[in-house]
Amino acid sequence: MASKPSIPKGTRDFSSTEVAKRNYIFSIIKSNFEQFGFQPIETPSFENSDTLMGKYGEEGDRLIFKILNSGEYLEKVSEEDLSVKNTKKITSQISEKALRYDLTVPFARYVVQHQNELEFPFKRYQIQPVWRADRPQKGRFREFFQCDADVVGSNSLWQEVEFVQLYDTIFTALGLKGVHIKINNRKILSGIADVIGASDKLIDFTVALDKLDKIGEDGVKKEMLEKGISEAAIEKVQPLFNFTGTIPEKIEKLATLLASSNEGLKGVEELKFICNAINELGLKSANLDVDVTLARGLNYYTGAIYEVGAPTVVAMGSIGGGGRYDDLTGIFGLKNMSGVGISFGLDRIYLVLEELGLFPETVTTTSKALFINFGEAETLFSLKAISQLRQNNIKVEMYPDAAKMAKQFQFAEKKGIQFAILVGEEEIKQNQYKIKDLVSGEQETVSLDQLKEKLK
Repeated sequence: MASKPSIPKGTRDFSSTEVAKRNYIFSIIKSNFEQFGFQPIETPSFENSDTLMGKYGEEGDRLIFKILNSGEYLEKVSEEDLSVKNTKKITSQISEKALRYDLTVPFARYVVQHQNELEFPFKRYQIQPVWRADRPQKGRFREFFQCDADVVGSNSLWQEVEFVQLYDTIFTALGLKGVHIKINNRKILSGIADVIGASDKLIDFTVALDKLDKIGEDGVKKEMLEKGISEAAIEKVQPLFNFTGTIPEKIEKLATLLASSNEGLKGVEELKFICNAINELGLKSANLDVDVTLARGLNYYTGAIYEVGAPTVVAMGSIGGGGRYDDLTGIFGLKNMSGVGISFGLDRIYLVLEELGLFPETVTTTSKALFINFGEAETLFSLKAISQLRQNNIKVEMYPDAAKMAKQFQFAEKKGIQFAILVGEEEIKQNQYKIKDLVSGEQETVSLDQLKEKLK
């Protein structure tokens, strides 16, 4: 007996209704990206392994899906490496490519490869799937779409301001009001590490700090101790574990805490500039706040760091994030090319909109009307009308077989089609159409022009 077919954990099939809802999100994000001056690009689903490895930190590297070389991929592996199970060495010999982990590193590679063809500052957006060998759970998948917008070739902090506005504009357009845009600065984190004498443990410090929401204060302290950060150093950052107040109050506290760090104070000034500008410009529906525990443990952020949380009525992880990455293109040989970008988590946004009932009822791929099939002559007459209706962007379809009427009505109802169009001998003679509302049961006979108006 054949085994029941299945799909890998962390992946999904999408029904036509789900695809229509996802396309609704895509269309709003795309239109606003373009309104803000971003241009679309696409990159391959897989990259050379050395393009991706070493760009996301130790944790990120472990989540990259490797692709086996084609052919006899074990030929180059020595018996010795196989016998001692030298996984790291073996992997590099049997896998030269990997599925992309995000869209930012491939974008940096794209910029370096095509630098002579681009006009800088270059503003791009990219909406494509990415893959991570993560443990699947609610809102976390192994295959998911990212929607990114980036600017490279500008150091201006006005870009950071614009990204806050972009988040606010798109989530407002989606009807998702009250999202929380949290902002921090990597220079502030570097300054804190410097002040407490843990500069050599910056990545360990920030990775642990970023987990405060997940594992709590005690968990963060325990991880820091395990990574070699002293108790005295941890004691100095105690104020960060309960960092409250308004944005100006938080910035003032940071300026005091980082008074001895030039790097830290520079981060405070950048944060102050962005927050002051947003305060002057105003936001449509989002909330902006400073979160000093926001670290996003990726190696490439060097300035502003963003993370967007859903409204508090929904239990969901981040639905967006990003930051400035001055050094990213440098790893591919292009120096002094500053960049800043943000990402939208489509799949989590979908779940939030679904939970809050924010998808419009009109978001569907279902036909507006089904023409009932009574036979060859009736079908031919109906298809002429169908052609004209479709030219007017009205979604209609013909039932393919001259089946029992009850079966055809049942088909329409199951598909959520509101109207049935009945054309018999009498309607053909009078050049008219009988339209029946399958919800109310009402029906009337109309001309083709009237039918167009009814179905618009």
